[in-house]
Amino acid sequence: MTCAYVGLGSNVGDREKYIENAIEKLRDADGVDVTRVSSFYETDPVGVEDQADFLNAVVEVDTALTPQEFLSVTKMIETELERTRERHWGPRTIDLDILLYDDLTITEPHLNVPHPEVKNRAFVLVPLAEIAPRKQLPSGERVADLLQELGETRGVNIYVRSADKSNETGKAEPNE
Repeated sequence: MTCAYVGLGSNVGDREKYIENAIEKLRDADGVDVTRVSSFYETDPVGVEDQADFLNAVVEVDTALTPQEFLSVTKMIETELERTRERHWGPRTIDLDILLYDDLTITEPHLNVPHPEVKNRAFVLVPLAEIAPRKQLPSGERVADLLQELGETRGVNIYVRSADKSNETGKAEPNE
């Protein structure tokens, strides 16, 4: 089994449901075991700013799949969840990006690992550092150090998921 990290993002429709469905589809995929899920974060759009805010998360998986097979799984999930590609960095129901795959560096036409922007994006580094702060990129840089070097995390805010909203204070709800 190989450890990989996947970034998830959505800014169209029920963003939370799209991310939850994508995680569930990863759990159901042959040869994939979801081992950790970060909190969800509401984030400002990057690149193309005239669009709705995103919901982002990162998952850790153990997989028996090759990087190319795993990429096929992520693209199939995007298709099943109605992802369309109308504009580069534009709105999307779901986006799954392979951020890291073991300690490999892969440069292929449709697969670049580590993800080329992983070091530059707070919406990736914040949830990645939550679940794997000591993880090292193939370059030897630790995720927590990259986040500290990035410094700016404004626009990346913890999101209270629907299942948690009924009891946000942590206090028991009174019985009536």
